[in-house]
Amino acid sequence: MYRDEIVIGGLGGQGIVLAGFIMGKAAALFDQKNATHTQDYGPEARGGSCRTQVVISDKPISYPYIDNPSVLAVMSQGAYNTYSPTMRPDALLLIDEDLVKVKKSKHDRLFTIPATRIAQELGRAAVANIVMLGFITAVSGVVSVDAMKKAVLESVPKGTEELNNKAFDRGYNHGLEQVKAKEGTR
Repeated sequence: MYRDEIVIGGLGGQGIVLAGFIMGKAAALFDQKNATHTQDYGPEARGGSCRTQVVISDKPISYPYIDNPSVLAVMSQGAYNTYSPTMRPDALLLIDEDLVKVKKSKHDRLFTIPATRIAQELGRAAVANIVMLGFITAVSGVVSVDAMKKAVLESVPKGTEELNNKAFDRGYNHGLEQVKAKEGTR
């Protein structure tokens, strides 16, 4: 039996909740796994702290909340400061490298991506969450790439599919490069 526990944290307005929704959809509908999705955010909404939690399992999920994530993806310094102390010792830590600073020696399984910068290069900062989803997919393997791409394309506003597909691919390819680089250093 396996149980992946993923926390994505950031700020309201970054599409954090949508990212969790898409991940849960990819797991449940397209990978035929069991999945739950919960979220919380501060009363400030846009600009306040925001977190989404996705549990993915091959068995029914009786408890949908996460105490010690196996994957933590953060897109703000506040999210890192708040949620990194709860990580499992062997957890993957994925960060938007332009927005989050960590002590690398503290985390053995640290992967970085300039998600917001990549989104800006694509012409729309709002797709940084989709860049991060591509990155999470490549580095963690919690859902298949095909499932995640289908879920992204079904969940984004009509007319933005091409942009979101490019964003996903950029994040995914960056993740593959990082995994290959880490394997080369072992």
